[in-house]
Amino acid sequence: MENAMLTFDNVSAHYGKIQALHNVSLHIKQGEIVTLIGANGAGKTTLLGTLCGDPRASSGRIVFDGKDITDWQTAKIMREAVAIVPEGRRVFSRMTVEENLAMGGFFADRDQFQTRIKWVYELFPRLHERRIQRAGTMSGGEQQMLAIGRALMSQPRLLLLDEPSLGLAPIIIQQIFDTIEQLREQGMTIFPG
Repeated sequence: MENAMLTFDNVSAHYGKIQALHNVSLHIKQGEIVTLIGANGAGKTTLLGTLCGDPRASSGRIVFDGKDITDWQTAKIMREAVAIVPEGRRVFSRMTVEENLAMGGFFADRDQFQTRIKWVYELFPRLHERRIQRAGTMSGGEQQMLAIGRALMSQPRLLLLDEPSLGLAPIIIQQIFDTIEQLREQGMTIFPG
């Protein structure tokens, strides 16, 4: 499809002999928010994982920004300006907020890191307030903000969010969705599942 940032073309994926995705096709344009909706076990997480190379697509093509990434290794896909916020947040609980963010900005030079962390703190002021706090002592909503912030430290053009509102209070969900909309307005493509 013309102008698509991300295209799945008849993609299937398996876990062993079990087919988890069957001929999925979709097109996402730059700056869009496209949400996957479905019951538990419907394949949302598998679709996001297949985009990242785990599990690998067993058939079909995945094209990101004009490049066929179907057979790329996960690390190469992530370096191509894709970031994922996994289900369950998976923050480093013994590390501080700032240390968690540093993990997301690992490949940034010092100036890039300072610019990015300032931007993340502007998006999530609560993270700045708690920058020396251990992540494991934060609420679920704060941990989700941290997980999103950590992903943003890599300056992705495509942000994948797996179950971004799972188990969060409605007020926190609204704050996170407001931030997602802000990111879209800045040109980021967002793919929650």
